[in-house]
Amino acid sequence: MHLKVKLRRIKHSILMDEELFGYTLKAMGNKLCPKVILEGTRLTFKTEIAFELNEHPRVVGPRKYRYHSPLISAEWCAFTNYPWGRGPINFEPQEESLAMETYATWVKMFELQRYYSWIVDRFHISTQAYQKQAYAKEYDFRWLEERLLPLNFRIVFCTRWPESFEAARKERLKVSGNPSQYNDLTPFIREQELMRELIAKSMLPSLILDVSDSNIPAAVERVADWLEQTGGLYMPDQE
Repeated sequence: MHLKVKLRRIKHSILMDEELFGYTLKAMGNKLCPKVILEGTRLTFKTEIAFELNEHPRVVGPRKYRYHSPLISAEWCAFTNYPWGRGPINFEPQEESLAMETYATWVKMFELQRYYSWIVDRFHISTQAYQKQAYAKEYDFRWLEERLLPLNFRIVFCTRWPESFEAARKERLKVSGNPSQYNDLTPFIREQELMRELIAKSMLPSLILDVSDSNIPAAVERVADWLEQTGGLYMPDQE
């Protein structure tokens, strides 16, 4: 009698372990690993929204302590040894191969680490817009998007109404280390319309995010809603 009881208990324990193990596998399959590219001209709060998304419980999960979570940008001026220099967006013609190799390196890293979250503050759309305006050169990044699309990358296009740029500039001048770049708002408004055209042609899913009210928390929630509703929070298993 005692042996039967022990066997039933062992069997029950095994079943419980199987259920727990199955739940663990399921949870691992639902790992939050969104991949978001934030695009937009100056004064559209791309960077602020990027930081908020990178710590938002609905986007990257709850955090009881801080740990490494990558937030990268093509706006890093790493091609020059001085502040506000050149990088993968505003490179000069002789630096084209360096810029393209940089993009190829980024996408390779994304492919190698596909089951992780990546928040990107400006990327190839910004390059296309800048290079077209500065050098009348049109870059075809289809090769890049063809590799980003299977990784579930998507674009959030931060925009604002033209008349709202002035208020945003006043706030930015309180903290800017390079205030002269905001003397003329016309280039930003023009660049925004060019970016709108470029994103409309992109292969990647996109969200137009109006930040005219400068309400960053509300904007972040709209992005989280969109990611949740469109399957942008998870990465399907791939062989």
